[in-house]
Amino acid sequence: MAPDQMSVSAESLAHASRLVPKAIADHEPVAEQSPVVFDVSDLSVYYGDFRAVTDVTLQIRQHEITAFIGPSGCGKSTMLRCFDRMNDLVDSCRVEGVLRYHGVDLYDPRIDPVEVRKRIGMVFQKPNPFPKSIYDNVAFGPRLAGTKSGIDDLVENALRRAALWDEVKDRLRKSAMGLSGGQQQRLCIARAIAVEPEVVLMDEPCSALDPIATSRIEDLMQELKADYTIVIVTHNMQQAARVSDRTAFFSAEANASSDTPSGVLVEFDLTDKIFSNPTDERTENYVTGRFG
Repeated sequence: MAPDQMSVSAESLAHASRLVPKAIADHEPVAEQSPVVFDVSDLSVYYGDFRAVTDVTLQIRQHEITAFIGPSGCGKSTMLRCFDRMNDLVDSCRVEGVLRYHGVDLYDPRIDPVEVRKRIGMVFQKPNPFPKSIYDNVAFGPRLAGTKSGIDDLVENALRRAALWDEVKDRLRKSAMGLSGGQQQRLCIARAIAVEPEVVLMDEPCSALDPIATSRIEDLMQELKADYTIVIVTHNMQQAARVSDRTAFFSAEANASSDTPSGVLVEFDLTDKIFSNPTDERTENYVTGRFG
């Protein structure tokens, strides 16, 4: 990407991030009029000629937890990776439609994906700490971004926010690989928020964890949403019901152009409504366990 394009993208995204405050002082329960962070319209994702996700339209709102649920192969993770342009790393993948971040088109050719990922962090399904010390894992992002001073404070702050500081403060220089699975996942969350993103994406963050570690991650998500907007993919419907403010139910349906089903967004609404009074029969069948 040309330098002038990088400049435009950085300025555009920086402007977008200033449109909305980093945190809300008096955080209230989910409200219909919470500011929109992502505005998705008729978004489709292709791998070569195969359309993996079809015509998704939804809005992700600030300081909420939004859950994507649905059976395997329905495009939940593919959709999630659109928000930080991780799909760009797949040669055959292309995205059609519109995905705006505070009004900025994330797929505008002038937008630098690196700038996007500075503002939109990702936590993956399996804990993936770097083979470095606990300290260096958290410091990696800020150092890469050019931060040269105050690293100690950044590391401590990120570990505190990830509810890990008290457990690791006496062994920061030891390998992160010696942590338990749940601790490693919280370290990955600390690493993601150390660069001060606005959004944290989580792709099945608890699927490899035991129930106790899962409970700690869920509690942490509830704490973090005061400062971040969170989007989570989960196969665990109980988890979606426990932690999310809004839920999007995706399903996989046959299409005329391929033997492989395409992902479709069936219903998107407040989580309480999705689980207690869904509009679409397909949603009701899924959340009640009649299929999927």
